[in-house]
Amino acid sequence: MTRFGNIFPKVYDMDNLWEAHRNARKDKLFYAEVVMVDSNPDFYLKQIQEMLINGTYKVNPEDYSISQINDKGKDRELWKLPYFPHRIIQWAIMLQIEAVFNQVFTDFTCASIPNRGIKQAHDLITQYMKDEPGTAYCLKMDIHHFYPSISHRVLKRLLRKKFKDPELLALLDMIIDSHPPVGIPIGSYLSQYLANFYLAYFDHWLKETLRLKYVVRYMDDLIIFSHSKAVLHWVVRKIMEYLKALELTLKKNWQVFPTAIRGVDFVGYRFFYGFVLLRQKSCKRFKKAMLRIKIKQDAGNMINYREWCSANSYVGWLLWCDSWRLYEKYIQPIIPSLLRYYTEVIKKDATPKAKIISFHKYKKKLIEKKGRKAA
Repeated sequence: MTRFGNIFPKVYDMDNLWEAHRNARKDKLFYAEVVMVDSNPDFYLKQIQEMLINGTYKVNPEDYSISQINDKGKDRELWKLPYFPHRIIQWAIMLQIEAVFNQVFTDFTCASIPNRGIKQAHDLITQYMKDEPGTAYCLKMDIHHFYPSISHRVLKRLLRKKFKDPELLALLDMIIDSHPPVGIPIGSYLSQYLANFYLAYFDHWLKETLRLKYVVRYMDDLIIFSHSKAVLHWVVRKIMEYLKALELTLKKNWQVFPTAIRGVDFVGYRFFYGFVLLRQKSCKRFKKAMLRIKIKQDAGNMINYREWCSANSYVGWLLWCDSWRLYEKYIQPIIPSLLRYYTEVIKKDATPKAKIISFHKYKKKLIEKKGRKAA
């Protein structure tokens, strides 16, 4: 197995720190610390470089700001680090080790990887289900409290299978241990890659040892298809044994069921043989949100930015499922409101010519997304 070294000097290289700052500041231009670094980037990036070279960089639990969010009915803790120096440093690390992680990830590893999100999982499920006999039964499971359960000791051992750079490993160890006593923080940029890496060898085991043909993992959610219900029950037992070594456990609500009868509810969609629908809960939220926009439109009122973003987001969701009826009933009637907000708010400072061109491009984009046949 190839192990990589001599990475740490590349992390603190000034060109790498500049690139890290450019990436970390995206969509955060008005953050106070971003403004501070932008005021004299050479000065502040030089400080980061000296911290890393001299070993004075530290990250401690008290450096995090902790907030509670409700994510689809689940209460989660978000742990966020200040922009300077922490987020820049995490970006600098990832710019140098992301390619190594990507070499380990399987083709069915999705979530928190560029170009391998919900759409990748959607496409894999759709492709698998073209083989009806081979996907007759589905195993659906997820890992209990995945992020908070990740063992620091196990994660460090796994990292040493790919990296042999002592200074890089010491830096990663310090960042991992900044979230005591176990688990890695949700909300930290580095965490999403470490979480995927934690299960990377498990993914290879599923394919190469258990010889499973149809697998999709979306972070800690797992879908496995088989021709046999008995095979999937055997797979569950094997997975439970394997996860013990990672100090993880499956949620008790794992299920094995006939694919044709129930379909597969995964990554916001319901997959059936020959068609795909929007998940029922998502569909209800979509209808309520679009009807609120329609009420505003009928009253002659302008929608707000959140409503405009919500509508555009749902248009994107509808693109990848059989949704013509939903589009026709809920999106088409509010297109005037979306176009009005786009021209009067989003493009208000554009020249008349640019505004007209952008109007037609946006309208074409909306109309193009409707071309899905009904189920």
